[in-house]
Amino acid sequence: MKIVDLTEEQVDYIEESLEDYDEKYISYKLEGRIQIGIEDGGKLVAGLDACMTAFKILYVSTVFVDENYRRKGYGKALILEMEKRAKELGANTIRLDTFNWQGKDFYEALNYKMVGSYDNAEDGYSEYFFLKRI
Repeated sequence: MKIVDLTEEQVDYIEESLEDYDEKYISYKLEGRIQIGIEDGGKLVAGLDACMTAFKILYVSTVFVDENYRRKGYGKALILEMEKRAKELGANTIRLDTFNWQGKDFYEALNYKMVGSYDNAEDGYSEYFFLKRI
């Protein structure tokens, strides 16, 4: 056995191999992204990026609201619009994660269920994992 650094071609190969393997277990795939934002006076002040994954799951990778616009409904508006669009794409589950200084209470207030977490005291953070059936 020898551990090696992968070339781009080798990375493509292992990703394609995993996709081929997963095809045995995933009976359908949905495609699509949700990339929405809110502008104020032509300035982008909030945004969200999410993509469909296997099993009708929408994965939310990024939610951001400018500090001057927080606690004014901008984040909630983004999430509600994202949930509406997720249904239109065929999603029935939304998943996301957040750190302790980000939006844990925010997602709980929007009825997202925390399904896991861990604390990393050594590096000074905690991470939370959320799901919501829609």
